[in-house]
Formats: sequence, structure tokens, C-alpha cells
Amino acid sequence: MKSILNPKFSSLSSNFPKLSSFSLFSRPFTSSFRNNQSRFSNPLCLNQTTTATPLFIVSSTNSISKSQNRTLQATASTSGDIHVIMGPMFAGKTSSLISRMKSESANGSCKLAKITGKIFSAFRSSFAENTQNLDKVLQGLCVSGRLAEAIRLLYRTRLPVHSRTYSLMLQECIFWKNYRRGRRIHAHMIIVGYVPNEYLKTKLLILYAKSGCLETAQFLFNNLVEKDLFAWNAIIAGYVQKGLEEDGLETFYGMRQAGLRPDQYTFASVFRACATLALLEPGRQAHGVMLKCRIGDNVVVNSALVDMYFKCSCNRDGRLLFDKCLSRNTITWTTLISGYGKHGQVAEVLDSYHRMINESFRPNNVTFLAVLVACSHGGLIDEGHKYFQSMIRDYGIVPQAKHYAAMVDLLGRSGKLKEAYQFVLKSPCKQHSVIWGALLGACKIHGDLDLLKIASKKYFEFERSNAGKYVVLANAYALSDLWDDVEDIRATMKESGMIKEPGYSRIEVQKEVCFFFKADKFHQQADEIYQVVREITSILKDAGYIPGLSRN
Repeated sequence: MKSILNPKFSSLSSNFPKLSSFSLFSRPFTSSFRNNQSRFSNPLCLNQTTTATPLFIVSSTNSISKSQNRTLQATASTSGDIHVIMGPMFAGKTSSLISRMKSESANGSCKLAKITGKIFSAFRSSFAENTQNLDKVLQGLCVSGRLAEAIRLLYRTRLPVHSRTYSLMLQECIFWKNYRRGRRIHAHMIIVGYVPNEYLKTKLLILYAKSGCLETAQFLFNNLVEKDLFAWNAIIAGYVQKGLEEDGLETFYGMRQAGLRPDQYTFASVFRACATLALLEPGRQAHGVMLKCRIGDNVVVNSALVDMYFKCSCNRDGRLLFDKCLSRNTITWTTLISGYGKHGQVAEVLDSYHRMINESFRPNNVTFLAVLVACSHGGLIDEGHKYFQSMIRDYGIVPQAKHYAAMVDLLGRSGKLKEAYQFVLKSPCKQHSVIWGALLGACKIHGDLDLLKIASKKYFEFERSNAGKYVVLANAYALSDLWDDVEDIRATMKESGMIKEPGYSRIEVQKEVCFFFKADKFHQQADEIYQVVREITSILKDAGYIPGLSRN
């Protein structure tokens, strides 16, 4: 007890100068607190058992008198209610409090709530007189990974703090993706009437953009007097992450007009937007701007750029760019493998995978998913099993539901529906909808109605609102002339209010992006387009292609 309570004799006292001023907080010792994701372990929690005892820590060096320190230790020890380590900024404010606590403890009337309230009242008056103390306490809490306690203290004091303290707390929220606490810090600024400076506004902009609150982020962005590169990058990335790629690109063009020089983070977002929209020409233009800006070889930008070229069907350019990359990692290799896989180039997928292994890069779960999907498209059953076992045996990767679904699809596409069904039953992910969805699709292709009904029943137990799978099931019944079942499915969809969003294709022709929905005839050249489609279909049929059955 003495080593814990007295900083003079404590082995922990060497840590105090590193944090400048320690903190005041009250919380239970729990196992989750000991194992939380702090920057470093809290030494006060070592060898502690789970109790409901709160801990109060205050400040750094010990400047209260030895008698006061011993009295406080004795009081805390006899009451069993609190551990207290005191520091200099509360010297002179604790004497009467210690005497009253000692007296009440002797009379048996010293309750935990009363002690907590009295201590906090004394501390709050000190914070009100000198907010630098509060700044130091809050910063100490943030540095030691106790953000929740810092926010609670911030709200209990109801006092504004220095911009550096707000900035540190917001940065912790952004780093740990705890955006809800970040919004609470912003709310505190509003409550106490604190007007953030431009730097803090940028921090808030980053917080809201990353959390997906783009309206608030845009409002903050518009009200910035000077929009620096961090602000532009935050709003661009926020739009792209939210699926508003067009807005992200428009913001990028506005940034260029404002005369700012983009960096690697800007281009990573821009290339991601162009990849999602399959906009080759804007992507090439952004690539040219990046070369003019002399952005160094960066693995994040390289991966985004390779992905953009592959998704725009420029596989040759994507491969040339990959070969020129000096900085590669697992993500870069996985981007290359996935790019080939999306275009059904199975041989290139497997060749790239083995090159990756030979160059001592370790594949991850996304890499293996791309390889398994490629094996499925190529009908390579034995190879698919080999890679699936290698993932577990050689790399210790636990397969996820998507990996099991890829194996089911592999077996199902090859017509081995019974084997696929047994694989599902033995899978640890059989309670996941995606694996039953893969089996459902395979049954629809091969017309196995008995297994189709089993797979659909299990799928809709976990995923009742997927309109697309209802349509797949209805189409399967329609192919077998089971029109009563088709009507039942359509009635179920109507009663549930489910509407399947129509699928569409998007293609860029001569710098113009064209959209085509199923059976769409609204395009200006619809007649000519459908004539070409009929000609291609006729050529494919003459070559032996049978729609719905042929794979290659």
C-alpha cells in the first residue's frame, strides 16, 4: 500500500516527469481497462484484481507536507475507499479536506460518494483559478490512453481549455476512430462558448469527414478562412469513402484551381474515385499531374494507381506500372492479383501469386480470396483446395465466410452440388448468409430445385431483406415453369416493400460516360447498339456458346 500511495517511495514516480502532470480521474479497475488499447500499459494496474475501487491521481512532484501525505495515506488505507496520490498544484487546498476525511472516517461516516464529491470540489476550484492545471491533467490522460476519463473530466469542470489540449483530444479520437467522443468534445466547445481557431476547425473537419458526416464537414470547410492541404485532403477523402466519388473529383478540381499542390494522400483518393467510376481519362490526367508534382515512389499511391488502371480495363498499363514500382508490399501484390482476377485471367493470377511468394511477400486473407475466386472462374477444383489448405497450414490465416463461399462457388460451378452442400454443412461459417447465397446461385445455374429450396430457406433465415436473391430464386423457378412459386415470391417481395435496384453498366466513350440499364432504350444510339449486340450474339452462338450454360 505504501509503495502505491506515496509517490516519494513509489517505483512509479520515475514515470511522472514523462507525463509532466498526471491526471485526476475516477473509474473502476476492470479487466477491460487493463487490456484497453492504450499507447502503453498503465503501471498502476499491474497485479491489480478487479474491484470497484476508484483511483485518483493528481499531478507530478510531491510538495505537500510529509505529515499531510501520511495522514491522507492512513485515511485512504483505513477507509478502503480510495487510493490517492497528491501533487503540488493542490497543496494548501487539501489540509482541511484531509482533516475532515480523517474525522469522518474515524466516525464511520466517510462514504465513497462524499469523499469523491469533496475531492472533486477542491480540485475544480483549483482548475477554475488556473486552467493550466486542467490542461496538464487532460493532456496526461490523453497521452496515457485514457481518453474517456479526459472527456468526463472536461464535462465535469465545464471550463474551456487551451487549443493544444482540444487538438490532442481530437487527434486521439481520430487515431482510434472514436468519432462519437470527438463530437462530444466539439459539443463542449459550443457549450462553454469556445471559438476554435483555424487549426482546430481543420481538426474538426477531419473528424467529421472520416466519420461520414459530410454536411458538417463541408460546412466547416466552407467557413475556413485559409484552406490548407490537410483540409482539402480530408474533404476529398471523405467524399470518396462515402461513395460520392463525383463530388470528390469536383473538389479535387477546385483544389487545383485554388493553386494548391497535391500530395500522395490527395492522389490516393483521386485514383480510388477514378477506379470506382471506371474513368480512365480523368485517371490518366491525374497520373500526369502526379508526375509533374514529382511525388516520390509511394506504396499507397502505387497500389491505388494500379487498381485504377485494372478497373478501367487497361491491364497492360497496370502491369507496366506495377513492374516500375520500386516500393511494393502485400497490398500492391494483392491489387495486381485481384485486378487479373476481375478480368478472368486465371493464369496471370496464379503466376502473380507465385511470383509474390518467391519474392518473400506474405499473402493475406484478401490475396487468398482473389486466388480462390480465380480458381472458381477457371474451374480449377484441385488447385482451389490446395490454396485453401495452404492458407490455413502455411500462413495461419483463419478462413472467413467469403473464403468458404468462394470454395462453395468453385464446387458449384463445376456441378459438384452435393459436395458443395456437404462442404457448407461442415463449415464453421454455416450460420452466415454469404455461404448459402453461393450455394443458391450454383443451384440456380444447374437447376437442382431440391437443393435450391434448402439453400434459399437457410439463406433467408439470415438475410431476409435481400431483394436480389429473391429475384434469383424467382428466376430459377421460372426456368422450371414453377409459376405458382414465382408468384409467391413476388407477393412476398411486394408485402415486404422490397424493390430490387436495377443493375446498370457504365462505359466511357470519347470522354463521355454512358449508363445502360437492363433493356434500356433511352440512349440516343440505342438502335445501333442493340444491332451490334445481336450481331455479336449470333457470332457467339455459331461458335457453340449457349447462354446460361457456357463458361468459357
